[in-house]
Amino acid sequence: MKKICLITLLGLLAFGTLTQAQTSPKAIPMLLMNNPWIEKELLAPSELATAIKSGAAKTPLILNIGAVEDIKGAQHIGAVSDAENLVKLRRAIADLPKNTEVVIYCGCCPFTKCPNIRPAFNELKKSGFTDIKLLNLPVNLNTNWVTKGYPLAAK
Repeated sequence: MKKICLITLLGLLAFGTLTQAQTSPKAIPMLLMNNPWIEKELLAPSELATAIKSGAAKTPLILNIGAVEDIKGAQHIGAVSDAENLVKLRRAIADLPKNTEVVIYCGCCPFTKCPNIRPAFNELKKSGFTDIKLLNLPVNLNTNWVTKGYPLAAK
């Protein structure tokens, strides 16, 4: 009887967690999300914006792996859920040292629904990169970057 109650309780907890409005990968337990990144690999938008605005000599390589506006200094790859753009990502990183600081972002939609961030992050890991950051845009680029006045590429 205890075992049935425990299983039922765990099932209800998992169901309740998954049906809540989600805005961040932290909101869903990592085991249920199957995210390839860990907490320390998330980069706060304010940190990247500060680095860009300061003109720091060592700004990370910023890759737009989605179909959204380019952040200032970003290289536009395009949505890597499209096989052509995944190949474009592979070409963009092919000759880089594996310890290059790489920041990827999409921002098309919430992390829980994004078709681009996981394939791009996995590709960088598979390619041996050791300093990968995912820009923490849990809602989207507009909400977590644009509305805060952070720098975008000139049009």
